[in-house]
Amino acid sequence: LGWKFYDADDYHSLENKKKMEKGIPLNDEDRIPWLCTLHDILRREDACRQDTVLACSALKKMYRRVLISGASATESNQPEQPGENPALKILFVHLDGPMDIIAGRLEKRRGHFMPLELLKSQFDTLEPPSAPENFITVSLEKAVPEIVLEIEHAILQG
Repeated sequence: LGWKFYDADDYHSLENKKKMEKGIPLNDEDRIPWLCTLHDILRREDACRQDTVLACSALKKMYRRVLISGASATESNQPEQPGENPALKILFVHLDGPMDIIAGRLEKRRGHFMPLELLKSQFDTLEPPSAPENFITVSLEKAVPEIVLEIEHAILQG
C-alpha cells in the first residue's frame, strides 16, 4: 500500500513493558496513556494526509474510541465539540482466531516483552468490534497472503 507503518508495542512505557515481562496484565490505567500517544501519532499523520497502518491490540471498545477521538473518549459519552479535533476515520481489522493458533505464533517471537502467559488475559479482556464500529473481521486460520489480500481489499473498497 505504500502506507506508513507503526507497531503500537514500540510505544509502551518502560513501566508497561516491565509489568508485562513479569507476567502482569496491563489494566486500563496502564493502557490509556499509551493509547493517547497512539492517537496523537495517528492525528499527526492524518494532518499530513499520510495513510497509516497501526498494529495495535485495541482490545476494548473504549480503547478503540481513544484511538479515534483521544483522551476525551474516556469521559462518559462526552459529546464531541464541533470543529475541535474531529474523530479520525479508522478501519479496525479484528484478527480473529483460536487461542492455540495465536499461542503458536507468540511462541515463535523472539525478544518480545509479552510472555505467552498473558495471552489468556488478552482473550479475557477482548471486546470484539461490533456495529456501529468501522471494522472487518479476518480469520487467522487463513494463510497470511489471503489475510493480507482480504485487508487490502477492504481498505481499497473504502
